[in-house]
Amino acid sequence: MNPPPFSLSPLGRRRQRQERLAQGVLAGMVLALVLPLLALVGYLLVKGAPLLSWSFLTTNPTQGMRAGGIWPALLGTIYLVVMALIVATPVGVLCAIYLNEYARETWLTRLIHLAVVNLAGVPSIVHALFGLGAFVLFAGLGRSILAASLTLAIMTLPVIITSTREALAAVPMAFREACWNVGASRWQTIRHVVLPNAVSGILTGVILQVSRTAGETAPIMFTGAVFYKKIAAGDLFAYSLRDQCMALSMHLYTVTTQVTNAPEALPYAIAVVLLVAVLAVNALAIALRVRLRTRKKW
Repeated sequence: MNPPPFSLSPLGRRRQRQERLAQGVLAGMVLALVLPLLALVGYLLVKGAPLLSWSFLTTNPTQGMRAGGIWPALLGTIYLVVMALIVATPVGVLCAIYLNEYARETWLTRLIHLAVVNLAGVPSIVHALFGLGAFVLFAGLGRSILAASLTLAIMTLPVIITSTREALAAVPMAFREACWNVGASRWQTIRHVVLPNAVSGILTGVILQVSRTAGETAPIMFTGAVFYKKIAAGDLFAYSLRDQCMALSMHLYTVTTQVTNAPEALPYAIAVVLLVAVLAVNALAIALRVRLRTRKKW
């Protein structure tokens, strides 16, 4: 009896089983990554829920940080992250543009690329000591938001440069050649064609650095963070760039290791706020990236 038409051969059925097995393994790996993350977030929310409120976000710590809120640390973290990205993003993008669009492949550019890759692997404590020596002492900035932000900017540069360079390289060369053929200069081509098509990839590098910048403790501990600083509750401009500030990462470390008899929910509530702040910034950047990506014509 002949097999029905369009039926799978033994080889096809074996490949189909292999495909399903591969899909199952990959799905299991995804679940192995996602489920612990959801469990961690859920655990933090449950443990920190008793203290989470609007007043917790907008008031100063009191009673030796055993009560009150986290407003100085939350505002200080915003200042540090924003200032670090303001410094690192244009420098990193311009550096990547030069390396990808202008520089020739020589021993010097290969050396620069190697230096960028190695800089990404330098421990944060080394960056902290560099910031202490370069910005706090040598540049005379003192321990301040500006010195801490510059130190964090140095840390974020490698990933921004690398991701931007990859995003620029992903733009088809035919786009550049078409512009050159109609008389556009190299900079006009970069500005009006290459960058608009690479901006979603550039944002990816920036997104990756928001989490690291907000969560670093060692660099800001050496260059600008303080144990406690009281500011006006709800005042968005309570800090100046030459002031020292509190930060959520260091505040969490301080409450966990230095403050005795603190409420059990306090460190969990601080961790939830830090996590939510990072996720909110990431979600905003991802939404912008998706919107920009949908405008691509290729």
